Amino acid sequence: MHVRFLYSDECPSHDEALARLRNVLNEENVRADIEIVRVNTAEEAIKEHFVGSPTIIIDGHDISPTQNSHYTLACRAYVLEDGRISPLPSVTMIRNAIRSAMESLKRSP
Repeated sequence: MHVRFLYSDECPSHDEALARLRNVLNEENVRADIEIVRVNTAEEAIKEHFVGSPTIIIDGHDISPTQNSHYTLACRAYVLEDGRISPLPSVTMIRNAIRSAMESLKRSP
């Protein structure tokens, strides 16, 4: 499993998001290196297809796909399961993405 964690120092929620990601990987007994990418410039945001901080990508898939194609150093907003907006992905959102990636790995030849 390939896990990428992209963030910008401009947004304070990235530390908590990374902690959540690590906790869920541990709880799900998934051993995966996390590639941590700090996005510093608008050019890097475009290159990384960075839609905001923090962003978690598992096996090439954003854990919360967005139609936004505007790549920026802005803070990201997640729509939680109950419809609220949060600067952090929920534990459930992270867990579902990890489980989905694990299922995909099991189905791969």
